[in-house]
Amino acid sequence: MDKKLNKELNKNFIIIPEHIAIIMDGNGRWAKKLGKNRTFGHLEGVKTADKIISYAEKIGIKFLSLYAFSTENWERSQTEVEFLMQIFKKKLEEAIARQKKRNIKFKVIGEKTRISNNILNLIHTLEEKTKFNTGMTLNIAFNYGSKSEIINSIKLIVNNLENKKINLQDINQENFNNYLYTKNQPSVDLLIRTGGEFRISNFLLWQIAYAELFFTKIFWPDFSEKDLDNAILEFNKRERRYGK
Repeated sequence: MDKKLNKELNKNFIIIPEHIAIIMDGNGRWAKKLGKNRTFGHLEGVKTADKIISYAEKIGIKFLSLYAFSTENWERSQTEVEFLMQIFKKKLEEAIARQKKRNIKFKVIGEKTRISNNILNLIHTLEEKTKFNTGMTLNIAFNYGSKSEIINSIKLIVNNLENKKINLQDINQENFNNYLYTKNQPSVDLLIRTGGEFRISNFLLWQIAYAELFFTKIFWPDFSEKDLDNAILEFNKRERRYGK
């Protein structure tokens, strides 16, 4: 655990969740509050994401999933969507350029439809270059929707059944995980949503079945390392009974 961690975390021998997922909400409202346009909020939100990724890596989080762009976000204005695509492309290029200096394993989860070939090629390059890294796994949910993920998983299972690659008896909850985008990853322990909304918004519905939920009114651009500490502290106060 990093020496710069919140003193309370160190003092109380806090358990760090293995898998944290974050719905990074509130960029647009944060910008509006300051009299700025939504694009300014997204730029600041990216800076916050970089900061939280680095901090999560330092304190020993093994899996971090960030909700960057949903399948429903295509309904936003064309100008905003194009801007978000430009940001994503730039961040992919930066991650590829820096990947030798970091031990993060990158995985972009979501549908590949409607995404430009240029971005798809960057995603493939980044995932290939980092697939053997042994540090934190970073899932970037981009063009992601959990219902679509589950439907896609069912189609893969049906295809395997038809081709006699599996039997009906092989289908169970554990094996179903192997058909999700998060294959070979543990379920989410802690789900954080910023921005004051109390919704899951179609994010990792299967994976968060027994996750602890933490909602905060803080808009994503203002979310800090200390705020992540506070969420982890709250996680440690919960009793996880899994229905027992």
